[in-house]
Amino acid sequence: MDLGIKDRVAVVTGGARGIGKAIALEFAREGAKVGLLDIFDEGLAETAKEIETMGGTVLGLHCDVGDPEAVKATFDKFSAELGPVAILVNGAAVLDNVSKIEIMAQSRWERDLRVNLTGVFNCVRAALPTMQQLGWGRIVSISSVAGVLGGFGQAGYSATKSALLGLMKTVALEQGRYNITANVVYPGIIATEMFQFMRDDMKDRIRKRIVFKREGQPEDVAWPVVFLCSEKARYITGVALDLSAGLTLFTF
Repeated sequence: MDLGIKDRVAVVTGGARGIGKAIALEFAREGAKVGLLDIFDEGLAETAKEIETMGGTVLGLHCDVGDPEAVKATFDKFSAELGPVAILVNGAAVLDNVSKIEIMAQSRWERDLRVNLTGVFNCVRAALPTMQQLGWGRIVSISSVAGVLGGFGQAGYSATKSALLGLMKTVALEQGRYNITANVVYPGIIATEMFQFMRDDMKDRIRKRIVFKREGQPEDVAWPVVFLCSEKARYITGVALDLSAGLTLFTF
């Protein structure tokens, strides 16, 4: 299937590893030019090298999404070197603030907001000018099943991931006149680095709640995300796609 994104410029934040990396690689396979944005320089270099080995065009840049001036400068560089940004996938996030609300440090809560929510706002605002000029754009933000179900000790992460739906619906409403779509996906338990750090008993308990009794792979998120960024998905906007493999379904 031709997704109609060959030579489009696709920026993936958090593209150095995990789900973001899988999405970036899939864009490259579809012939898109890939902009990688992350703070993990080693991962940026490794992912960029993989894309170059595939024969793809890629530019990896270090950037903190919570810094609006740095984000704008980074997107300007993507446009200058790769071409106008037409696709944005917001994958950058922090998930290291685990604490019950009554003892959570204020600074940690505010960091969650700055990176996970304001960071998405910063990137969307930086990408919109070129999308509007093109009269074509695709924005997908990576939320989490924790944004639907909540998460014990994850007030900051859950709240920010839930808020992405309201933000993307607003973008969808405001930007539809420019042929720009905006959507959210909710991955469930995916076999990334964070999942590997869990205790084995916790992994087993989570697997039992999943319809397929196994965790997903990063590619299981990448494929639907890239589809939502394609010409084929031109009539899909303002939606939240559940990629949890039934984790949110009622079970005994």
